[in-house]
Amino acid sequence: MVAAMDAGRRPRRERPIDRLAGRKLEYVRLGHVVVLNFSGGLQVLIETPARLTGPGGRFDVEPGEKPSDVLAMLLGDVVTAARATDAGELRIAFGSGSELSVGVDVDFESWAVAGPGGLLIVCLAGGELAVWGEAGRARD
Repeated sequence: MVAAMDAGRRPRRERPIDRLAGRKLEYVRLGHVVVLNFSGGLQVLIETPARLTGPGGRFDVEPGEKPSDVLAMLLGDVVTAARATDAGELRIAFGSGSELSVGVDVDFESWAVAGPGGLLIVCLAGGELAVWGEAGRARD
């Protein structure tokens, strides 16, 4: 775990999600849940508002009946790092310099990472993480 200090606040711990590193975004499914499908059978499911920042600017990503297709610009891009903060926010950095940040909802599950070998990380209501499988294990 990595600790970063916020001035006057308790240390924030981040949990790396190593299994996403090096994976290519193969396709995106839009809807009430935005699904990012990566090489190796890994998926990120987004159920709350997110933001994409990078060379092209800053964009809001919101699941729903008319979700933005801005995530399509990441197709073919490779994850350089992925982590979850102790507050529950998911951050995924891409080789293009873009970063996707998925926030936390106080009442509902916000996001999940799922993959082979029983990998499942779910951000529960309020930001607590539930982890099954080998979440910290290096790539297959």
